[in-house]
Amino acid sequence: MTINYFSIDINQEMVNVSDLNQYLYCPRRFYYLMFYDTQEINFYLADGRSKHKNKGRRGGWYKEIYLRSEKLQLHGKIDLLEGKTTLTPVESKHGDSYYENDEVQLAAYCMLLEDYLEEPVTFGYLHLFGTNERYAIQITEWHREAVLDTISAIQNMKLNNIPDFADNLNKCKKCSVIQYCMPFETKILEKVK
Repeated sequence: MTINYFSIDINQEMVNVSDLNQYLYCPRRFYYLMFYDTQEINFYLADGRSKHKNKGRRGGWYKEIYLRSEKLQLHGKIDLLEGKTTLTPVESKHGDSYYENDEVQLAAYCMLLEDYLEEPVTFGYLHLFGTNERYAIQITEWHREAVLDTISAIQNMKLNNIPDFADNLNKCKKCSVIQYCMPFETKILEKVK
């Protein structure tokens, strides 16, 4: 299902878990995606989608489960669910390292699964396609607060309030909305003023 955020009241909508990661990576990038549907397909996006699509089942793994929680105002699809008695989410990432925003996304999946199972889910795995390794991530209170804070920040975004550029402009080089955001051109124009 595709949601057109531009025509709805964002405060009434549930947040997709992957949007948490997008927002934490760069709120300005997420702004353009949410309000203007500006995502272009670049190499990194196409390669990541291909790797997710081609990830097969392994012994004891279930591929993709969609969950939603009215209580959390959150919904999303867990890449892989591992285990027979204790279910553990696995989130796959394109590169060879992971970041805090990836941990927050994993924590959100843990919280969704927790709400669904009505039992604690205290860790999950981040799988990196770049190294084919996975890392056990203990879900802390910090992660849980970051999930809730980010949901709130997304729900409170407004069309007339554009977030600032990313602090780290290296993020812009691989960004799929760079041609709309134009961080480098804007920096040049700001110097001219």
